[in-house]
Amino acid sequence: MKALRFHAAKDLRIEDIAKPAAPAHGQVLVRNHFVGICGTDLHEYSYGPIFIPKEPHPFTGAHGPQVLGHEFGGVVEAVGDGVTSVKAGDRVSIQPLIMPRSGDYFADRGLFHLSEELALVGLSWQSGGMAEYALVNEYNVQKVPDEMTDEEAALVEPTAVAVYACDRGGVTAGSSVLVTGAGPIGMLTLLAARAAGAAQLFISDINDARLDFAKSILPDVITINPKRDNPGDVVRAWTEGKVGCDVAIECVGNEHALKACLDAVRKQGVVVQTGLHPHENPLDWFQVTFKDVDLRGSWAYPTHYWPRVIRLIASGLLPAKAVITKRITLDTAVAEGFDTLLDPAGQHLKILIDLRK
Repeated sequence: MKALRFHAAKDLRIEDIAKPAAPAHGQVLVRNHFVGICGTDLHEYSYGPIFIPKEPHPFTGAHGPQVLGHEFGGVVEAVGDGVTSVKAGDRVSIQPLIMPRSGDYFADRGLFHLSEELALVGLSWQSGGMAEYALVNEYNVQKVPDEMTDEEAALVEPTAVAVYACDRGGVTAGSSVLVTGAGPIGMLTLLAARAAGAAQLFISDINDARLDFAKSILPDVITINPKRDNPGDVVRAWTEGKVGCDVAIECVGNEHALKACLDAVRKQGVVVQTGLHPHENPLDWFQVTFKDVDLRGSWAYPTHYWPRVIRLIASGLLPAKAVITKRITLDTAVAEGFDTLLDPAGQHLKILIDLRK
């Protein structure tokens, strides 16, 4: 089968590799339809290996070269013994986290995403979404309803990240929310905040094209370019009592964006760190204390979010497909996908690879 595999930084190859074996007990073989290119995939391409193991993964045994892709969906091709939740022909979305199901402190408490032995399909597992087929566990597949498109099935994973970030921030009806970073996760977080009932939305980014795109999706969002305006000043000017927003969610992994969140949030507000920072970043801890704020991390998502996120997307309450700006084939994925998204002046947000072509 055809697959895109990571070999080293700046070394992605379209290769013909063996199709996965018939599914064993508790496993599912999926014919992949659409897969998204994630920021994590871009980081691996630019600087990796980061999450891709250099030595065999302690739980899965996987290591490079690695088929990329963890935001995907498709159709069940075959199931192994003991699989009862899906059957051949079912359309599914992939929940890519793989970990011990018991005997692990966090797994025993249902917090599978916090397992010390966590692996991910497309990063530290034998299969990935950027291939014609993927072999996964039954707990990695969730059947999608007829009203959900194949493209939307591939967007459940990044949308789950966004929904969890809003949950960590306590976003609720009437909240005022700042999102820093108008990339795919930032835009999905903005949409998740609105779906949760946020009444006042702000988004900041240094790319005006992305700010314009945000405005086209949510016309009432207040856009901020930090190169021209201080995000905290803008947020305070628009919020009740000029005190700042209730929740600020950092979706960049950038020192300046995190500082902007702390500045813009009101006293006793919540700052949520979702973007992955590449190194330690200083923060004004006096302000953390003086403003009496909560500072919370947001790592991935609880695995039980899949049905909830599917309902949000399928119902139209969270129009995730609005972030798609381009569709490409696997053969053109490096030049038309990875390189395009790494262009700092680029116009694209979420690029999906159509694996049916």
